[in-house]
Amino acid sequence: MAKQLNIGMIGYGFMGRAHSNGYNRVANFFPELEYKPVLKAACARNADAIKAFADTWGYQSTETDWRKLVERKDIDAVDICVPNNLHKEIALACAAAGKMILCEKPLAMNTAEGEVMCQAVEKAKVANTVWYNYRRIPAVTFAKQLIDEGKLGRIFHYRANFLQDWTISADLPQGGNGLWRLDVAAAGSGVTGDLLAHCIDTAIWLNGGVTNVTAMTETFIKERTHTLTGKVEKVGIDDACAFLCRFDNGSLGLFESTRYARGHKALYTFEINGEHASIKWDLHDLHRLQWFDHRDAGNLRGWRSIHVTDGDHPYMSKWWVPGLQIGYEHSFVHQVADFCESLAKGTPCGPTFRDALETQKVCDAVLGSAKTGQWANV
Repeated sequence: MAKQLNIGMIGYGFMGRAHSNGYNRVANFFPELEYKPVLKAACARNADAIKAFADTWGYQSTETDWRKLVERKDIDAVDICVPNNLHKEIALACAAAGKMILCEKPLAMNTAEGEVMCQAVEKAKVANTVWYNYRRIPAVTFAKQLIDEGKLGRIFHYRANFLQDWTISADLPQGGNGLWRLDVAAAGSGVTGDLLAHCIDTAIWLNGGVTNVTAMTETFIKERTHTLTGKVEKVGIDDACAFLCRFDNGSLGLFESTRYARGHKALYTFEINGEHASIKWDLHDLHRLQWFDHRDAGNLRGWRSIHVTDGDHPYMSKWWVPGLQIGYEHSFVHQVADFCESLAKGTPCGPTFRDALETQKVCDAVLGSAKTGQWANV
């Protein structure tokens, strides 16, 4: 019989729903796991809102004070699913209470905060992971396998972008529920920590560490009304960011992110060029991996589209028959499954806090470089 893994969720927004769906579905498709998540409690300050959330997703109880949730003896793991400025305090309390932690990305507001969080979980020896879910999309995991097998040979270039268009209106306020990502006090940064952090985590996982960066950022709308104060206040987050970098393996990187790319809701792509082959991936076509192999016969050489749905592709043996793809939400199911499997094996579930700190260091270097106009070491 599977062991219960009692989950306490703090937060109930978009990511709270995505994570909850992962917990609810994992036992259906990964029945062999030794641990089965149980939605024990959900927490938020608004009692009515968190009760409605709990009823929808099947949480057994609610709390309106996150400290009480952390203190509960019937909670094994805490899911930190709140704005970035709250991650550190909650994580430290969880570590002190001996709770496992699943934390939303980015890890913290900055590297200094992240280091304190890493030290706390490592001292407490509590299992921990950060929700960089794109690693668990089968096509992306398959790209990792191909790279690790040496199929691309030496890597020369890595380029990625993450484009949105939802903040273009000057009438959009900053702060409060739903718009805290526009408030630097809650978010720490704009597209760098929100969107590029995903690109950076994937890049480090696929291509290794980043050595140094040179970046530029822009805040196109300088002032917005703040939802909480009702006053027009300066905007402190970056609306757009582009940076160049060098990886430890000698390859060059090019990254771009913006919330001002009209016509793009969530365009995340990456391309990697190697000595023998290249790969491309697009979130809008997330079950496909584009592959070019120079070793093919000349008259057959060209880009091919690999439909990552066969049983020998990562994770896909757990789902439908070949040819029937899965979607975004399944990446969270996979992360829950990997976390449960890691508990059974006594191994870390990446990205751990320490892994995510590497992404935080790159984000800080990017923002620092944008301010100084100079290259910054990571």
